[in-house]
Amino acid sequence: MRECFFYNQLSVNHEVRYPVKGDFKVDARFLFEVGGKSKNFEQIKDLPDSFLAVDGIEIGHHNRIPLWMFGLLY
Repeated sequence: MRECFFYNQLSVNHEVRYPVKGDFKVDARFLFEVGGKSKNFEQIKDLPDSFLAVDGIEIGHHNRIPLWMFGLLY
């Protein structure tokens, strides 16, 4: 459900692809891993321009962005 929400919000104005690592590659530059509040960077560590889109948090920190904020892009 999280991944579906993320894809639906970004695909309207951005090119969204499925990469080898991570969940989504946006505009051929930004790599996103989508998950719950306990999600960590283990799957995308050492990859440039990588971010976590995290459900269950209200405020982001560094490369952890609250998933709900992507709803503001639509």
